[in-house]
Amino acid sequence: MNARLLPLAGFLLVLALLGFGIWWSGTHDLREVPSPLIGKPAPTFSLPLLDDPSKSLGSKELAGKPYLLNVFASWCVACRDEHPILMREGKRLGIRLVGFNYKDPADDARRWLAQYGNPYDDIVADLPGDVAIDFGVTGAPETFLVDADGIVRYKYISPITPQVIATELLPRIAKLQQGAK
Repeated sequence: MNARLLPLAGFLLVLALLGFGIWWSGTHDLREVPSPLIGKPAPTFSLPLLDDPSKSLGSKELAGKPYLLNVFASWCVACRDEHPILMREGKRLGIRLVGFNYKDPADDARRWLAQYGNPYDDIVADLPGDVAIDFGVTGAPETFLVDADGIVRYKYISPITPQVIATELLPRIAKLQQGAK
């Protein structure tokens, strides 16, 4: 008798796991992936500038003021959806917008920016993707909000939308500018 109940118990277990998965995905934003960096110092880095590889920009130069680090690439299809929004809304954020060109040849990135515009205050290039690994980047686009002390306060995976700017970024930026964490 117990041996006949074993398949039923297995089926009920699979059904429970499926139900939990459906509930979880319905109550959580799948684009907001928890990052072990939230609340911790951003990785120390220094990368060449896209427009002038003889110069670099990194965590040392960015310290002291909050900034938004936006991971993009010319090969990234979703970045094309996000880019017009950054062009239109980037200055409204009120903080430095740093482009992080990810695993993208410099000439390709420059052509892409010439075609679609440049919303960034500065652009760093990470062709090998080593610094991206330190940040836990899984692809493009991804965006990190880093406070004046160099602490990562927010990570967003997916193209930024006007709604994300209004409901997620602007309130967090305002809080940082008021000195709160």
